[in-house]
Amino acid sequence: MLDIKLLREQPDVLRQNLLDRHVQVFDDLAPEGSGQWASSSVERMQQLDQRYRDLLHEQEQLRQRQNDNSQAMRDVGKRPKAEQAGARAPLVEEGRALREQERTLSQDAEQALGEREQAWRRVPNLTHPDSPRGWTDADHRELRQVGQRRDFEAEGFTPRDHLEVAEALDLVDFAAGAKVAGQKFYYLKNEAVLLDMALQRYALDMARRHGFILHTTPDLARTDVFEGLGFNPRGESTQVYSVADSDLCLVGTAEITLGGMLADTIVELEALPLLLAGLSHCFRTEAGASGQESRGLYRVHQFTKVELFVFTVGDAEASSAMHQRLLDIEEEIFSGLELPYRVLDIASGDLGGPAQRKFDLESWMPGRGDWGEVTSTSNCTDYQARRLKIRHRTVDASGKKGKNRFVHMLNGTAVATSRAIVAILENHQQADGSVVVPEVLRPYAGFERIGPR
Repeated sequence: MLDIKLLREQPDVLRQNLLDRHVQVFDDLAPEGSGQWASSSVERMQQLDQRYRDLLHEQEQLRQRQNDNSQAMRDVGKRPKAEQAGARAPLVEEGRALREQERTLSQDAEQALGEREQAWRRVPNLTHPDSPRGWTDADHRELRQVGQRRDFEAEGFTPRDHLEVAEALDLVDFAAGAKVAGQKFYYLKNEAVLLDMALQRYALDMARRHGFILHTTPDLARTDVFEGLGFNPRGESTQVYSVADSDLCLVGTAEITLGGMLADTIVELEALPLLLAGLSHCFRTEAGASGQESRGLYRVHQFTKVELFVFTVGDAEASSAMHQRLLDIEEEIFSGLELPYRVLDIASGDLGGPAQRKFDLESWMPGRGDWGEVTSTSNCTDYQARRLKIRHRTVDASGKKGKNRFVHMLNGTAVATSRAIVAILENHQQADGSVVVPEVLRPYAGFERIGPR
């Protein structure tokens, strides 16, 4: 979450950011019309904050009165015993009344803080000044296209989509997956199993070469970790599977398990940047997903992913440089897979709450004649660190320790194997129905081509 000082000192910045993000903080203030909802949202949060601060002030005044009462009791104790009883009784009664007020004020302050925090947690991160503004796909900024799209017409055949290719080569079984687990679950078969594992190993080796510490992570995390990372683990709009009768949920990305590792930790400055790579299964309800882009393996309830995660110093310049580094690694991975792709600078309204800035890689998918997202990388600055209380020590030029600072946290997809398989099957299919395996994957897969049955 953001520093609460922003609400008190720069409400106009907050108001504009809500407009840019098109974010609804209060359910009864829908983002429509002239934008008055954003001003009303800020004003209501200011009222909640002021209510809490007023109660804190009352508590301070009450403590002073309690101190005065205690001092008066001590002064009475110094008087002759004959005078003490009459003087003590009203002070005892006053002390009892003050303690009752203290309990009431404490409860009121706790409730006021909860109401403020509930609203404040729904406020998104600030938006990078260079991110395009808007909240539709048309508002994303294309930075570049890389790689050459194949001319299938010149090669004499019409490309099929990945599901047709996979079913013809007996690589997937969605019918059995639906029978066992429900729609959008599936079995990978034959060479697809080895291709999936080859992609995992390729991405892990790439991450290791770039200095990342490799992990296999839990597939479950507690709800407070989800919330700390800015995910909504409960409620109607959640994309998270919850485990009944527990505070655990299935993770949709290893960002959750890697990001939660250092919760409530103060990191030594020399340990940063800390580069982590996590291999995990990912589970997403994908509620409401339908249409051509959700066909086959593109949008499923379970897949495997290698995630990159970075804790770095709490400095905007350092985290921006690290963000570019993550993007470079993602591009290196997909260039190696010989896939044409484009890089998008994502518009403000599609960033997600924690991200200050996000870049997506979209691979060309000839089977559907359009681009499809395969990776993303986000700079979340200190938004998640504030929730999780992850800080690092600081030192000045003379080596003297200073005030601890919140770290900056970044994440990026090395490879989500299901979508990478989609892109490989569609871009590397051949006229005879076979699929050529990208050269970088052949040492891991053990074969060069997946042939027709």
